[in-house]
Amino acid sequence: MTEMKRIAAITTVRNDEFFLRKWVEYYGTRLGRENIYVFLDGKDQQIPSWCSDVNIQTIDKLPGKIVKMEKIRADFMSSQAAVLFEKGYDMVIGTDGDEFLIVDPALGMTLPEYLSTLPPHYSYSGLGVDVGQNTNCEGVIEEDSLLLNQREYALLDTRYTKTSILTRPISWGSGFHRVRKYNYHIVKDLYLFHFGSFDLKKIEERFKDKERTSAKRHIAKRARTIFIVSKAKIRSWDKWTRLARKIQTYIRPPYAWNKPGMFKMQIVVRIPDRFRNLV
Repeated sequence: MTEMKRIAAITTVRNDEFFLRKWVEYYGTRLGRENIYVFLDGKDQQIPSWCSDVNIQTIDKLPGKIVKMEKIRADFMSSQAAVLFEKGYDMVIGTDGDEFLIVDPALGMTLPEYLSTLPPHYSYSGLGVDVGQNTNCEGVIEEDSLLLNQREYALLDTRYTKTSILTRPISWGSGFHRVRKYNYHIVKDLYLFHFGSFDLKKIEERFKDKERTSAKRHIAKRARTIFIVSKAKIRSWDKWTRLARKIQTYIRPPYAWNKPGMFKMQIVVRIPDRFRNLV
């Protein structure tokens, strides 16, 4: 019998209770809420009463505009992961609040069960799945309902094939997109679902947030996913996720040897029904 690994999950959040609630529920259910670590970006943030049973604290607001701030955040999260390894954790999952590592339900395994079977490696990546709203057939999201029960389409995007899982104290690059000085390792049957592009109305609401004005270009990229998902040909999940994983394993963009490449292909797939009821 495979020995179960001790796994923690960490994130930083500012002014985003909607995703924080879903993130804590998802990882807390699978890893145990005592293994969840949340850092609220800014001492002006209030700790929600519903997550008082997880490890949560406010920190000084991370300084700088988005590019500089993301580098500082990566350093902070890497240092916190190192602390967790000292406490005896075997793996540390680091994601943004709108990202969820999902094992293919066809395996019939929980997230910790699956991760505990992986061969030794310094980091693991799930294939990036950028969930987008298909405006031809999908309406505004219902916040109290599960997200994958309301969204069926996604762009297979290298930006979200992130090094989300560490097995030793090494350093993340900005946004968890890579680990510094190391290559990445995409594993089979594991996906990183990103929901930042899942609803046009919510993206538009972010433009109204004065604290996010410096991030308008970043947010516009998410609206681009909605446009692609709404216009592109819909392809087979099983065939194209298998092909995308193979391509991203061997192809590198010219500007980064330790990030995945995919020849700038825009592959939109329909998410199978077996993924419903998960997030």
